[in-house]
Amino acid sequence: MAKKQGLHFSLSNLTYPLLLVFSLWLVFWFEVRFGVNLSRYGVYPQKVEGLKGILFSPFIHSSLKHLFNNSIPLLVLTTALFYFYRNVRWQVLIFGLLLTGALTWIIGRPAYHIGASGVVYMLTSFLFFKGILSKHFQLIALSLVVVFLYGGLLWFLFPVDEAISWEGHLSGFIVGAVFSMLFKRNIVETKKYLWEQDDYNPEEDPFMQHFDADGNFIEKPPELPAEETSEIGERGINAPQQIKVLYTFKKKIPPEEEETL
Repeated sequence: MAKKQGLHFSLSNLTYPLLLVFSLWLVFWFEVRFGVNLSRYGVYPQKVEGLKGILFSPFIHSSLKHLFNNSIPLLVLTTALFYFYRNVRWQVLIFGLLLTGALTWIIGRPAYHIGASGVVYMLTSFLFFKGILSKHFQLIALSLVVVFLYGGLLWFLFPVDEAISWEGHLSGFIVGAVFSMLFKRNIVETKKYLWEQDDYNPEEDPFMQHFDADGNFIEKPPELPAEETSEIGERGINAPQQIKVLYTFKKKIPPEEEETL
């Protein structure tokens, strides 16, 4: 079982998502700069030559608008994945990308399916269902944020536009939902307060020592040195204590005597 981890920011949480998005723009720049069309490297369902698109299709986009619409959600969702699920982030991202492409190859129409939208749907589905299933308040909050930002993506799970690969969207959504159940043990550690821990003993809690058996607040007596504590123990805690007050008097010297000194 993977080790649970707390939440803390590291540079890799943002570096790798930025590199991923940058690679998409780099491929698009290459196409524009050299006037080539890499769409033939997309997923072409039920064709052996179309299998190469399982790996390459997420990095290929048909237009600048297509690329931009995928870049922002991909950056946001991968950053959330790398921050909240760092112990399974690479498994989810890499295997999610491959399985999304493979499922698209199985159920897709006979056309080239390109773009990172399948990965976006995979991440959206994983982050949403994983947060709900985890019962962790931070991850549930993340699920609500994902729904608020990208809930409208659900419309494109259906064939509403012939130019859009709804099969790739549906494939990513299914893969993300399955992953949310497969990685059910790999979530961040839920921090417990001291009194929620199994080995908590209220009698050893310094704060609880300020309350009596009836729950009333009492002023805790100051700690005394060992010799005084033993003396009090012999007389009894309620026995009157002897307090010694020492005064030091300094004789004031008249001004005329100060001059002679």
